[in-house]
Amino acid sequence: MMNLWPVTIVHRYLLKEFFLPFLVNIAFFSFVFLMTQILEITNMVVNYNLGLFRIVLIMIYTLPFFLEFVIPMSVMLSVLLTFLKLSADNEITALKAGGIGLYQLLPSVIVFSTIGCLLTATISLWGLPWGQTNFKRLAVETAQQHLDAVIKERTFNDAFKGVMLYVSHLDTRSRLLTDVFIEDQRTPNIVTTVVAPSGNLLNDVVRSRVVLRLYNGMINQVDVQRRSVNTVQFSTYDITLDLKQGKNAAVESGDKNPRDMYFPEILQLLRETTVRDGRYYKALMEFHKKFSLPLACLVMGLLATPLGIQFKSARRSYGIALGLGFFLLYYVLLSAGLVFGETGLYPPVIGMWLPDVVMAGIAAYLMVRVAQERPIDWQTPLLSASIWLRKHLPKPGKSS
Repeated sequence: MMNLWPVTIVHRYLLKEFFLPFLVNIAFFSFVFLMTQILEITNMVVNYNLGLFRIVLIMIYTLPFFLEFVIPMSVMLSVLLTFLKLSADNEITALKAGGIGLYQLLPSVIVFSTIGCLLTATISLWGLPWGQTNFKRLAVETAQQHLDAVIKERTFNDAFKGVMLYVSHLDTRSRLLTDVFIEDQRTPNIVTTVVAPSGNLLNDVVRSRVVLRLYNGMINQVDVQRRSVNTVQFSTYDITLDLKQGKNAAVESGDKNPRDMYFPEILQLLRETTVRDGRYYKALMEFHKKFSLPLACLVMGLLATPLGIQFKSARRSYGIALGLGFFLLYYVLLSAGLVFGETGLYPPVIGMWLPDVVMAGIAAYLMVRVAQERPIDWQTPLLSASIWLRKHLPKPGKSS
């Protein structure tokens, strides 16, 4: 029992050291990923004149999509940076001299990585569908409340699905439209044009639609297959307009996207689907991803441990670069699995679990090497590759 006390102190010390860089990494990478959406957010702010509260809501609803990947990355970098610091300060050498080897340090890494697994699982199972659904609903409500910004005067507006709309004037207060022209191509093989001197915009928030009520106009229908034309005059005519379903712009009017489903909904879809179509494979991919991504925290944490231990202060940059390189490899494998798995060409179970298996194999190999005091020389292959590239690539100004 006396021998376990120093190990317990080390575990508590490591857990405390892990959390500060973890929080910093979460904040940094979340900010970086949010910046990738800044153009879309800025577009909504400019077009719809959003207030601060709605901007904050948009960021909150967007975060779960990024946190699925940010948390595993942060777990890996936190473990890596902590062990790089311990190696640079010769604390790893001191621990080895005290009889505490690599394997005795793993329980603290496993506990910390398991916490990351639980956080990622919570985001994947609940946070992501919650964020996606609320973001799309907020976008639709915002667009409906600011239709005067969507519809431009004296411009052919294509903001509505399958409908081209032209108005010469729009009164933003009364929502009265003047000189309305509509081309409706939502019915297959039939082109419908509607002309009216005036109309009103009405919102249907429940169904995420816009109703355009026209007065004293005319409808022309052209049937391409039958080569027939029908003309009807009306005193009042209501036409339903669906806002376009952009990447993050609207609530889907048809079947729900598997990415937006909660876990019980995915299970129900998989049980009830009899046709192995694209939607089925997407749902199957989401099913496996909700487990493989959380497990990546544990795999990445174990991989970062030998990487951090074997690099001294003079080569800390190599350790960080390799850590990011391994995470990039994981992401590439995962992306390939998503692309090919959704079409059914690549088994979803392999596509989602292969990255974890590959990273776990690399982690086990490095763990054994470092535990046996046989660190891998990463610098030599990099230098050799650099020399080969300089030798074989054409020099600037010289033709090949």
